[in-house]
Amino acid sequence: MLKISWIVEREIAILKLIEHPHVLKLHDVYENKKYLYLVLEHVSGGELFDYLVKKGRLTPKEARKFFRQIISALDFCHSHSICHRDLKPENLLLDEKNNIRIADFGMASLQVGDSLLETSCG
Repeated sequence: MLKISWIVEREIAILKLIEHPHVLKLHDVYENKKYLYLVLEHVSGGELFDYLVKKGRLTPKEARKFFRQIISALDFCHSHSICHRDLKPENLLLDEKNNIRIADFGMASLQVGDSLLETSCG
């Protein structure tokens, strides 16, 4: 039987809770005795990090567009008590129209009530 880490289980559970146009979609999960397969939305534009390295400076219009999309997705996550906790350009993917998809919820956590998160990241 395949042993799945609690981090992967948590990421899958969190991704199942999120349906937002700027969060990478989890379509399905399959497993066999040896492997776990996550079927994720395909986005062809790569990481925002690589885009910034290649392009350099963003235009103000482009920066506003990315910022709005990131804030919209984070607001949605936070309204569902989900904290990403590892937001960086490498975890922001771009689709074919240069729209943001937040990815990699491996460090994410559900916040219960008004309590602070106590686990460390990194």
